[in-house]
Amino acid sequence: MPNVSSPTYVIGIDCSTTATKAVVWDQDGHSVAEGRCTFPLTKPRPGWHEQDAEDWWRSTVTALREVAAAVDSRQIGAIGLTHQRETFVCVGEDGRPLRPSIMWLDSRSGAQVKEYGSERMHRITGKVPDPTPALYKLYWLRDHEPGLLERSRKVVDVHGFLVHRLTGNWRTSWATADPLGLVDMESFDWSDEILSGLNLGRGQLCELVSPGAVLGELRSDVAREVGLPVGLPVVAGAGDGQAAGLGANVTAPGGAYLNLGTAVVSGTYSDRYAWGREFRTLSGPIPGTYTLETLLRGGTYIVSWFVEQLGSIRASDLGLDLTAEQVLETAASPLPPGSEGLFILPYWNAAQTPYWDSTARGVAFGLQGHHGKAHIFRAILEGIAFEQRLMTDRAETALGQPIERFLAMGGGSRSSLFCQIVADVTRRPVYVCRYTETTSLGAAMLAAAAIDWFPNIREAAAGMSGESRLYEPDDGRATRYERLYTGTYKELYGKLAPLFPALEDTLAQHEVEAASR
Repeated sequence: MPNVSSPTYVIGIDCSTTATKAVVWDQDGHSVAEGRCTFPLTKPRPGWHEQDAEDWWRSTVTALREVAAAVDSRQIGAIGLTHQRETFVCVGEDGRPLRPSIMWLDSRSGAQVKEYGSERMHRITGKVPDPTPALYKLYWLRDHEPGLLERSRKVVDVHGFLVHRLTGNWRTSWATADPLGLVDMESFDWSDEILSGLNLGRGQLCELVSPGAVLGELRSDVAREVGLPVGLPVVAGAGDGQAAGLGANVTAPGGAYLNLGTAVVSGTYSDRYAWGREFRTLSGPIPGTYTLETLLRGGTYIVSWFVEQLGSIRASDLGLDLTAEQVLETAASPLPPGSEGLFILPYWNAAQTPYWDSTARGVAFGLQGHHGKAHIFRAILEGIAFEQRLMTDRAETALGQPIERFLAMGGGSRSSLFCQIVADVTRRPVYVCRYTETTSLGAAMLAAAAIDWFPNIREAAAGMSGESRLYEPDDGRATRYERLYTGTYKELYGKLAPLFPALEDTLAQHEVEAASR
């Protein structure tokens, strides 16, 4: 361990869907320095999403090198990790990827969900059978790439892959591994029943430890490469959603974090195991607790899609130093609630809680000639907010405990229009976390508790968290949204649901016919 009697900083690493961020935090939870490195994802076929796992490592090295150069690295006491969940990679004896990683966004395993998914699987894993967990993609690999799993020395989540590169140890946290769908959520251990169905041995997986445990020490060659002290403790984290909740100080019932990112993920605290279709159950960042989440895989992903594909605006041509999103937000803000009759069903990446419908597709309902880019932009934000209202209300009823407020983070939390729409539609106040990198902060809190800055993880969360802005529901707008929600939005999925699988069957038949020509 580095010779620092009283370290000043900890680092929180967040290896997310498109970038790795390394942030240096002080004991009051203030961001001191940040390094960031992006990496691509590939879509080799419709519904497939893959990445080169080596990009996770290259970007982590770059981000760490940047922050180490920005502060006195001798004052860094530990590194905490968090990551994009469900994404996994199969590696060989040399620790190198045997094939591209399969990401959480990937939906290729629909047939395996139908074949292997069951209420029993749901009860063990806390996850409704759905293409998101790695479990069903592992079945897909077994069925479509014979021999790969047998050749794999390890099947690892992003966290475990980075821990091995940082420390040389094949270890990971049960709160980072459980989204894979291979963990028994009552014991926080690998499920032998599930592993046997995949013909995977425990030796092909990482050793599981509790979140907040020290996984190992920073290897000397890595330390020299990035400019950090040799022997720095590397601390087990939680998946990015649970880490974000910790960073927002959601450590008791009543509040819910709301990550307005690529996906929209909201979660609340529980100290007991529960499972249901209204939420998915994950290990909490505090050992022995649970995080109960709702999930919409189309969040700012849809906003980015719209800007890039249909709504591109070159603000520079107008002499404005603004992004296209900022221009569209300015144009959409004066529009009335409901975008003058336009609704967006935000299922660009299928529907998760509470429907779990992998065939669901995005829908624009109510389009007329007077609708323009600003209407569509606002309707996308409203559609996401309507969906969050639906998910939150149903989770609240199922849990039997109120969800009274949101603590928002992620890129979407920088949008005043988006946050206000969420508050008005859900009729709940939205508190914006002090820093958008709340996920990294959660990993840093675990590191801080591990080196005894605080007596425990819960006190680390209380001591290092904070909010910056508050959006209260406006009674007038909330009343209008209530009518739109109950009168139209809540009915859309039910009316359209039979058409989604019919469309998928038609497209599949077209593919078969094309292949036979």
